[in-house]
Amino acid sequence: MGLKTRVRSERLAQKLKQIREYMNLSQNELLKRIEFNDILDRSTISYYESGKREPPLPILLSYAKLANIYVDVLIDDEIDLPSKLPSREKSNGILKVR
Repeated sequence: MGLKTRVRSERLAQKLKQIREYMNLSQNELLKRIEFNDILDRSTISYYESGKREPPLPILLSYAKLANIYVDVLIDDEIDLPSKLPSREKSNGILKVR
C-alpha cells in the first residue's frame, strides 16, 4: 500500500448527494433502497455525502443501480450525472466540455 495519499474523485460526494436528492429520498430511505440498512446507518450516508468517507465499491455499485447509471459516472469527475434520475436507459452521463 505505501504512504502516499491515494487519488480520490473530487465530485463523488456531491454526486452521491445529488442522486439522493434528485430521487427525493431521505438518508434512511436511501439505505433501504440500496439494501444496506442492516449494516449502515444514516450518519454513514452523511459522511459519504460530505466527503469525510468514501464508500466501498459494493455501495457505489448500489448507488449506480438505483440511479440506473454506470459506476464510472460516479467516479469520473469529467462526467456529470444525467439530468433525470433514475435514468430511463442505463446512462453513461454527460461528458463535460472544458
